[in-house]
Amino acid sequence: MNHTGIISHIEIYVSNLERTRLFWERLLVQDLGYKVYQEWRSGVSYILDKTYIVFVQSSKVDPKYDRTKTGLNHLAFMVTTNKQVDEIRSQLLAAKYTELYADRYPHAGGSDSYALYFEDPDRIKVEVVSDE
Repeated sequence: MNHTGIISHIEIYVSNLERTRLFWERLLVQDLGYKVYQEWRSGVSYILDKTYIVFVQSSKVDPKYDRTKTGLNHLAFMVTTNKQVDEIRSQLLAAKYTELYADRYPHAGGSDSYALYFEDPDRIKVEVVSDE
């Protein structure tokens, strides 16, 4: 199988690794099928197939992340069904994470899209979109 062009990994520096792990393990491991790949004192990574996502504790937490400035705006993950999006939404709301565009759920991305938008602890936008 040719893996040319597939993302190998994404590395994100975070302000609080413990809070970050609570959010991302809920989403990546519980809901999306990732596994913990590597762990060390100041970081953790999660893998699915050949792609992994790394979170590292930053020593430079100012200025705070702002997705509207130059740089990463959001990460989007696909699931198979609308029901999966709804279930993930329920779990994240129960855990008191911040939902974005709640008044337009599940069509904030347009009438042809069934998607959920949340913020992680550093306010990185996370999208979960259905392939249904």
